Amino acid sequence: MTAPAESLGFEEGSPVKLSSAREQVHVWRVALECGPEEEAQLRALLTAQETERAERYRFEKDRHSFIVRRGVLRLLLGWYLDTGPFRPAFTATDFGRPILPAGAAGANLRFSVSHSGGLALLAFARDREIGVDVEQVRGDLDYCAISSLYFSEGEQASLRLLPSEMRREAFFACWSRKEAYIKARGQGLSIPLDLFDVTLHPEEPAQILAIRDRTDPVPIWSMSALDVGPGFAAALVVEGQGAQILRRAWCGTDPFLAGRRPIV
Repeated sequence: MTAPAESLGFEEGSPVKLSSAREQVHVWRVALECGPEEEAQLRALLTAQETERAERYRFEKDRHSFIVRRGVLRLLLGWYLDTGPFRPAFTATDFGRPILPAGAAGANLRFSVSHSGGLALLAFARDREIGVDVEQVRGDLDYCAISSLYFSEGEQASLRLLPSEMRREAFFACWSRKEAYIKARGQGLSIPLDLFDVTLHPEEPAQILAIRDRTDPVPIWSMSALDVGPGFAAALVVEGQGAQILRRAWCGTDPFLAGRRPIV
């Protein structure tokens, strides 16, 4: 069970408009559990292709998770674009990342989505590339084997130096930070995870320590850890410096479908 959103800095309440300037980044924490009425409202926002995709999931919980996070994404995009629920089909980059279709209003709006263990994070910004990632801290994962395959030598050494009882949490912190970075780059796992280093010690701030990828020669990224509740690790990576991160907790479809006046 995750901690209440308001205790983590994710404020519930009226929707907030995203500033037209670059200084703001909004991150939404979405608990993927909801009742049948709200799920039906979110399902109605999906395209025919998305509905077909939802039906292909073998397990009900996976189908429900997809419907909720994609429906919430469409509501939030419509809110920020001031168009009502976003209806057009998404297009995708060469690396499979969904983006707004060419010519859509608000083409400078960027978004990133991640989900794990019944929780989703959705991040939005204008004129800044962004990447967000959330990972449920799992006890059944062989983190030692995975870190030896994907972490840099420096990260592996840092992990080994930690007390054994801290290593699993540190592994997931590191993994979420690395995933957030490659999402912000927009190239996914085509970027080898050992070509850059991030912090992982629980007492150190989230930070990119080194980038050895020649296709990203100038480090222009800033990184933040996100506290989304016990049992999870999460991180946000933003292009440039000085972004003001506004955390919001999803509290249902009503404020968006009813067109409630936003706080500007």
